[in-house]
Parts: sequence; C-alpha cells; structure tokens
Amino acid sequence: MTGKPKVVVTNPIFAETKALLDQHATVLVNTSLEPWPYDEVRAICADAAGVMAFMTDRIDAAFIADCPKLRVIGAALKGADNIDVSAATDAGVWLTIVPDLLTIPTAELAIGLMLSLGRNIVAGDRSIKARGFRGWRAQLYGEGLSGATVGIVGFGLVGRAIAGRLTGFGCRLLAYDQTPTQKLPEPVPYVTATGFDDLIATSDYVVLALPLTAETQHIIDVRAIAAMKPGARLVNPARGSLVDEAAVADAIERGHLAGYAADVFECEDWARDDRPAHIDARLISPSAPTVLTPHIGSGVTQVRREIELSAARSIIDALSSRVPDGALNNPSLGQRRTSAEPSRYAQPAAY
Repeated sequence: MTGKPKVVVTNPIFAETKALLDQHATVLVNTSLEPWPYDEVRAICADAAGVMAFMTDRIDAAFIADCPKLRVIGAALKGADNIDVSAATDAGVWLTIVPDLLTIPTAELAIGLMLSLGRNIVAGDRSIKARGFRGWRAQLYGEGLSGATVGIVGFGLVGRAIAGRLTGFGCRLLAYDQTPTQKLPEPVPYVTATGFDDLIATSDYVVLALPLTAETQHIIDVRAIAAMKPGARLVNPARGSLVDEAAVADAIERGHLAGYAADVFECEDWARDDRPAHIDARLISPSAPTVLTPHIGSGVTQVRREIELSAARSIIDALSSRVPDGALNNPSLGQRRTSAEPSRYAQPAAY
C-alpha cells in the first residue's frame, strides 16, 4: 500500500498525464480503446478518491452513491451532460470540466464539415477510390460558402469561434442565442442576431453550437426541419441529441434537406435513457448525402494532451484540498444523499 489516494482514468491517456497523476495518486488506467461498461467502471471506482471521466462515461446518482471515498470527478470534457452535477454536489464531490481547450478544434472541424458536405468532398473521394478517375465530368455540383447564409444556433465560445473563422468566406452570418431577449450576449460586428425561427427559415447552412440540456434536446425536430429552407444543410459538431436523427433522415429522403454533417450522435448521450442504440441506418448509407466523423472535434494531439493535463491538475488540486480550476459546482456544503432521483442533465457550461 502506498498510502496515496486511488484515481481511476476510464480511457487511455498520454504518458505525461499518467506521470503527473502518479506523483499524487495510485492510478488505474483503462488502456484499451474500448470503454469499460458502466457496471464495471462503477465497481472499479468503489474505493476511488478521484475519477478522470470522458464522453463514454455515465456518472449518475447511483454511481456516486456507490463511491463513498470519491472526492473529485475531473471530466476531460467541455460539457458534463453525462454526469449528475446535483448528485456530485450533494455528495461533497467536486466536478470539473475543461471549458476552453476544445473550442478552437471544434470550430475548425465545423468548418471542415460544412465544406465537405457542401462541396461533396467525401462523395468525390469515394468516387475516385471506387472507380478511378478519367477526367472532369459534369457531376457532384454542390453549394459553396461564398454568398451563403450561415445560421449558428448557440453563440457561446464555440459559436463565436465558428463565426470568426467564417468571416473570410464571404458568408452572411446569423446567430441565435438562448437568452430571454433572444439577443446575442454582446454585439458582434459581422454577425446579425436573430430569432430561432427566422434563422432556420433563411439559412443555407444551419450549424449547431449548443450544450445538451433538457431544453435543447431535439431543438432540431420534425417541426424545426419543416421550417428550414428547402435544400438547406445541417451541421452538428456539438451534441448528438440536439438533433432528431430519424427526422433528419426522413427529410433527406424527401429531398427537403440537402445533407447532414455530424461529429456527434444521439447514441452517445448517456443522459438520455431513451437514446437510440445506433445511428439511423439511412444516414450511414454510402449513398446518403451525409458527412459523419467519429467524434473527433477535439482530436488534435496537442489539444488532447492539454485537456488531459488540465483534468489531471484539477483532480490533484481537489485531492490536495484546493479549489480546482474548471469547477462546475461547489460541494463544500454538500451532504452525501441517501436516496434521490438523479437529475436528468448536468448544468451546462457556456458552450
């Protein structure tokens, strides 16, 4: 026995992150690319003082109740919709996130998804790889960004980063933010603030930059899609359950939507007990006008390293009785709850 507190890391991490944690804790890391199942993580964490959590984890009230030594959950995430903030607070457990490091990589990927979808980049790549190339043909005409109206739903850190990177493309930029007055938090010279209904009705591209909450789940549903401009394209680099994927597939089949690009999917969202088990088969068909990436929004090597190190430092701070950076709660007055229903969603950070 080392006398150090136990810290569980639920996914593979960089050697630098492990070395930092090793100085302060006895560290158990999942070295497989396959996530541990919920019940297995819960059992492994039963005597842990700290957990570094990822998108693949669900930490609810029952999980926390089974971990009486738990003092901190360091989420290597921008949001924490898969973690019960209220249960953590009531149990005296710190919950931290990494609010800023994922912003620019996510915005960059959003631009890449827009270009790939509108200009048929993925379809062109598949065509050459399947049939070779014999020269130009009159095919795969798409939609560019120059002159297009791009509507950004959500204008926090990610929404603003997307807008800033689009200014050089010659777009007309609209933004909707969920404030009581439906106005942007502060004026942005090159962006026009508008209401949600106006944005989806007039945009050639609708880009989502929202956290997942009870209010934003399926913000793009059958009604919203019907109100969208015919031939519009939808881009989702934020959270899968912002979108009703079956409704999107229906709209693509009808020809109402010209395409869908996503880096996130409903099946990932552990906060939903009713989440679908798989991506709608119509969206992953090779012939579908979709561009789908496996949640690589923050997948920049140096960024991922810094995200892990930030989460590790927060864990170390909490275990050392210091207030950790990125804290979503203040559990200093919390009492371990004995019986309660978990809240459905965590309180979101500014997305």
